[in-house]
Amino acid sequence: MAQGFLLPVCGSLCLVLLAVLHARRRRQLRLPPGPKKRPIIGNMLDMPSHCPWEVYAGWAREHASDIIHLGIPITGTSIIVLSSVEVAQDLLDKRSAMYSDRPRFTMFHDLLAGDRFFGLGKYGDTWRAHRRLFHQAFNGPAGGRFHPHMLKYAHDLLRRLLEDPVAYADHIDHVIAANIISIAYGVNVESSNDPCMTVTSSGMDAVRSALIPGRFLVDAIPMLKYLPAWIPGAGFKRQAAQWRQQVQGMVDVPFDTAKNIFDGGKAHPSFVMDNLRELDEYGPRRVQEEDIKHAAASIYGAGTDTSRFTMRVFIRGILENPEAQAKAQQEIDAIVAPGHLPDFSDEADLPWVSACVKETLRWWPITPLGLPRMVHGEDVYRGYRIPDGSIVFANAWAMLHNEATYPNPGAFKPERFLQQGKLNPAVMDPRNAAFGFGRRICAGKDIAWDILWIMVASILATFDITKAIGENGEVLEPHTGHAEELVDFPLPFKCCIKPRSRAAEELIRSTAKL
Repeated sequence: MAQGFLLPVCGSLCLVLLAVLHARRRRQLRLPPGPKKRPIIGNMLDMPSHCPWEVYAGWAREHASDIIHLGIPITGTSIIVLSSVEVAQDLLDKRSAMYSDRPRFTMFHDLLAGDRFFGLGKYGDTWRAHRRLFHQAFNGPAGGRFHPHMLKYAHDLLRRLLEDPVAYADHIDHVIAANIISIAYGVNVESSNDPCMTVTSSGMDAVRSALIPGRFLVDAIPMLKYLPAWIPGAGFKRQAAQWRQQVQGMVDVPFDTAKNIFDGGKAHPSFVMDNLRELDEYGPRRVQEEDIKHAAASIYGAGTDTSRFTMRVFIRGILENPEAQAKAQQEIDAIVAPGHLPDFSDEADLPWVSACVKETLRWWPITPLGLPRMVHGEDVYRGYRIPDGSIVFANAWAMLHNEATYPNPGAFKPERFLQQGKLNPAVMDPRNAAFGFGRRICAGKDIAWDILWIMVASILATFDITKAIGENGEVLEPHTGHAEELVDFPLPFKCCIKPRSRAAEELIRSTAKL
């Protein structure tokens, strides 16, 4: 009797002992290499405030390691930076169950937006529901039904550039936002004063501001969120309340507008209206209205900034390499019939245009560090210990500026993707890094590519982009200023955008009749 009782007890004790020994061995493993850590504060003073992606890439070269570690013991924070596609795929793709969560930012998640934004939300049931909606709407051939939206707004951009080329950055911003509102909600936005445009723009301003690293002490000391808003030093609570209203308007106003149009029997192909139709047919259990609403807001939030700033990068790149513009235009002239503008059916025959878009994504990635992940559980990789709760960055900038993969990476050279006039499959497609990895890869990557491709093709077909000329006839070099926030992008710069010919000008004007 006693023996029968002792055997399972001893077995359980052995399992506990083995687990303890295994955990101890893991803790004894080395952390990945990185800058030397100081007592107590670790790498706190080493954290870069300017172009961190370049600093991290430099440390990776210095330590001959594509995985580096920074630690701040007093806050218990471990930061892991991945600097190669290989290591990112090993961890973020192949071990995605452990690497798909997001760290929680108190200002943004607790005081502002919760988990309503798909790209920044906690990995769980809500995230999976939103992800499922994205996949159904945008993956592969499904996204093709939005091509008419994209063509319409590409032509709108051409007309705006023709009328006022100096304000090119404003035109790009407006057209990209209107395009994505159309795709997400089926709402046609003509003016920048349209309520859907103003509330979504205001909401995104709040999101970007709340996510600036190091801006709010409450992100480092979460307990501060319990302070009453009226006491001195709690101004962040009052700011959060204002921003929360802006974000709520971004979520509610365009969705309610789309729902009213849908209820009036005038549904247009769009993410919201397609899903509302499915809700009508199958009932609320299949697709919850709240999921549709918040997923739609995420489409706008994720797609607008990245697309509009990438188009700005394209123009900046063409100024660096006017020969690439000339070769792409020669290709368009040879393939696209006179009196016509490029269409999606031309994409396979316009490799120079595709190479220009690829090089734009590679040369200046708008999210150079991606969005941070958080490790769920202790992990071991290449003999290194990766602590539970580590914050992980995939340094897309380092991957896309790797000299072994892309010689002379600082130059804008679309030709690097071409061989004998065709796209070279041996050269790594920058989308492999620019759109992220694993389960957190950009769900709208195919839509994003299509929007960029048709706008680039349309501009190259009709305009010449050159450096601006000063009052005294001197060539004005575009300045190199850029913003370093949640995204990195070139600040507006001067350039000259002129129609290639009178025929091109007439072709642009003719699109208003379509």
